[in-house]
Amino acid sequence: MENVTYKCPNCGASLDFGAATGQMQCEYCDSTFDVETLRDFSAETEEAGTEETNWEQENPENHWTDEEAESLCSYVCRFCGAEVVTDKTTAASKCPYCDNNLIFTEKLTGSLKPDVVIPFKITKKQAEEALKQFCSGKFLLPKSYHTESRIAEIKGVYVPFWLYDCNAEGNMRFDARNVRSWSDRNFIYTKTDHYLVERTARMGFANIPEDGSTKAEDNYMEALEPFDYRELRAFDMPYLSGFLADRYDVSAEECRTRAETRIRNSVEQEISKTVHGYQSMTVRSRQVHMEAGKVKYGLLPVWMLSTQYKDKIYRFAMNGQTGKFVGELPIDWTKFWSLFAGITAVGAVIGGIVGFLGL
Repeated sequence: MENVTYKCPNCGASLDFGAATGQMQCEYCDSTFDVETLRDFSAETEEAGTEETNWEQENPENHWTDEEAESLCSYVCRFCGAEVVTDKTTAASKCPYCDNNLIFTEKLTGSLKPDVVIPFKITKKQAEEALKQFCSGKFLLPKSYHTESRIAEIKGVYVPFWLYDCNAEGNMRFDARNVRSWSDRNFIYTKTDHYLVERTARMGFANIPEDGSTKAEDNYMEALEPFDYRELRAFDMPYLSGFLADRYDVSAEECRTRAETRIRNSVEQEISKTVHGYQSMTVRSRQVHMEAGKVKYGLLPVWMLSTQYKDKIYRFAMNGQTGKFVGELPIDWTKFWSLFAGITAVGAVIGGIVGFLGL
């Protein structure tokens, strides 16, 4: 299968997309090129083909099963000739032998070609520093974590997302109440006023994101929002150079329900915010209608990091555009229970003082 690499026009080394500069850069001769110029140069100098070597398997009985074979793809690196095996959703990677960047074009063409991309702005070094900052100042983190943990993996990945646009109209009715009390020498009076409140709103939504990869954890991807969609760019393959990329394996239709739920909840929340001046209210009815909209296939930048501590892997994710960071950390349970006991003791002392004062 065909793969694409981008070579430096000056020295022939592999080029990476620089998150800090927004340009393609060569780590050997320090040359930089804008994406448009490099694409034109690559088109002019593209070689007609690459000779492949066929190998005969020594043990003909030792084959992949049909199920295994269906989930794998193999490519020949155009730099060193090594065969690179990936799963069917990997669209960009690195050769494990010569470390050159590979982009698997057939996974990004036709109906699978992304419409838009947000390029990386956060560098690998910045992601490593963010991990250190994330771990600092955590009281419940085991003290030995800082010295015994090690970074197991750090990789920049373009995660496939479906971006939904639509208009929605919502209508909601509320039962609202105001209660007033007063008294005289003989009686206490309570007056309850009941209101039927109706609100209608029309809202437009753009770029509602739903990740289209089963590899990406939905809760992590949602926690990394929002992305700044003003920086969406028309997709161009040089943006992938130096990073990993997956293509979707969850269709737009399969993600539609999650997107519609988010839109519906947003409409109801915004309408509810407009009901003021009542002491209490409950929803009597709600109806949200969504017009047929559009969906784009985009790649969004995410740094995936993991650390190993005491034989366990802890995973983190970072928005490769904004720097927002999420992840899991180990807990020192001795510190936790000590803190819990301290809080309980303080609560008991305060309760005793309140009881002594008769408050």
